Order: sequence, then C-alpha cells, then structure tokens
Amino acid sequence: MTTASTQQWFKSSYSGGSGTECVECARGADGMLVQDSKRDGGPVVVVRAKAWRAFIDALVPAET
Repeated sequence: MTTASTQQWFKSSYSGGSGTECVECARGADGMLVQDSKRDGGPVVVVRAKAWRAFIDALVPAET
C-alpha cells in the first residue's frame, strides 16, 4: 500500500468548520485510509474496500 504521506486526503463534508472535529480520508490500494486532520503524520486507520462499502451502504440506504 502507498504510504499515507503520499495520498491525496479529503475532508469529510460533515466536519465542522471550526477545525475542531475533522476526519480526512484517502483512497488506498486496498481500501480507504482515515486520519485525524489535526494530527498531521499521526496514526492512520486502514479500512478494507469491502468493509468501507458496507459502512457507506449502512449510512446511505439504497433508494427503492
């Protein structure tokens, strides 16, 4: 997997504008990377593609 420092990170659209509660995500080779935007170079959580899809599907139910 590509190192976290070389990824293109994007902030959650639901994060507050004050900069106090923000997560960033980046696409990785095998899934998504998630980190705290206030901790540059801090720990990164790797969420495999299948688990990420299940997470997104649970948040946004498919239209019927």
